[in-house]
Amino acid sequence: MERRPGVPRLLREINDRAALELLLASGPLTRGQIGQLTGLSKVTASQTLARLEERGLVEVVGEQAGNRGPNAALYGVIPSCAYVAGLDVGPDRVSAAIADINGHIVAEVTASPDGADDPVSLVHSAVVKACRGGKVALSRLRGVVIGTPGVVDPRTGDVRFSFDLPQWHEGIHEALARDLRRDVTIENDVNLAAIAERARGAAREADDFVLVWVGRGIGLAVVLGGRLHRGRSGSAGEIGYLPVPGVPLADDVRAIPGRLPSLRGGLQSLVSSEAVGELAREHGFAGATAADCVTAAVAAGAAGEPLLDEVAARLALGVASVCVVLDPGLVVLAGEVCRAGGEGLATRVEEAVARICPIPPQVIPSKVDGNPVLRGAVLAALDQAREEIFTA
Repeated sequence: MERRPGVPRLLREINDRAALELLLASGPLTRGQIGQLTGLSKVTASQTLARLEERGLVEVVGEQAGNRGPNAALYGVIPSCAYVAGLDVGPDRVSAAIADINGHIVAEVTASPDGADDPVSLVHSAVVKACRGGKVALSRLRGVVIGTPGVVDPRTGDVRFSFDLPQWHEGIHEALARDLRRDVTIENDVNLAAIAERARGAAREADDFVLVWVGRGIGLAVVLGGRLHRGRSGSAGEIGYLPVPGVPLADDVRAIPGRLPSLRGGLQSLVSSEAVGELAREHGFAGATAADCVTAAVAAGAAGEPLLDEVAARLALGVASVCVVLDPGLVVLAGEVCRAGGEGLATRVEEAVARICPIPPQVIPSKVDGNPVLRGAVLAALDQAREEIFTA
């Protein structure tokens, strides 16, 4: 017996997805508004909403008064139909957030590793604690995304190496998924910051931009055509090893089992929290962190300008090198050091780059509130969860 393709079923799936995506993006809508915005007839829109209600994905959340006749029912996505977890894992702290399918954060926790270095235990503890805080069962998580410093292999999903987290290595990805009993995604922390910046910050809706992160080291995220560019091995953006004039070349950069790659030489020896801290002391500014020093320089007005000028000149070497190759048009400065410098540092970097780059980019500071890595992890997890719901 000949089998014919299920065209009506496919159309129903397309209609259901279109309506659900619209409700997630635009909030509560009436049946008529959904039909108008999706091009569905009133009958088809009603059938679509009935199916989504039956699946426990949407519900009537109110009414909209009309000029004539009865009020129209407003439909919205049920927030509790799915939850996600996003994590930011660093050497000194682990932060986790739980969000409902609409992206509303229902719980956020931050804890110190307290000497524990087992990735599985650290992540498990943080996720469980956050779930308890949000009164969400672990089994209801539909997406888990973890941000870590280091190189993540896009083919296997494993951390290839991380200078700050030596215990994160090949096999951790599978161990985490097995422990949490669901798919887990590990992503470079600077890449996640770029996701947050494009969705909620300075690079909103920008298709081409780079994000430069200055913290303990220096990192770069590249977004081209609206998509993260990770490179074949996941190493795209490791600009700390970029050769620059005036400093030795980086050496011993290979990731060899039992030995971490060196952080000496290259751009990272000019622009990192340690390098900026040393430079700040030379200019008479002190603080617990490099960011504190830069904050003090900004507050000092004219007295702090020489330090900001020097930091900008160093940053410009890396930014210009990236821009002559990629021509992104937009550069976002992020990380604690760049946040401390704010608009003043960004303006100085833009001016310094313009002097050495034939097509200078716009340079602006990050505008993501809170922890951008954690926000990016939640957004990435939401994309996964929604895709799973759309295709279920």
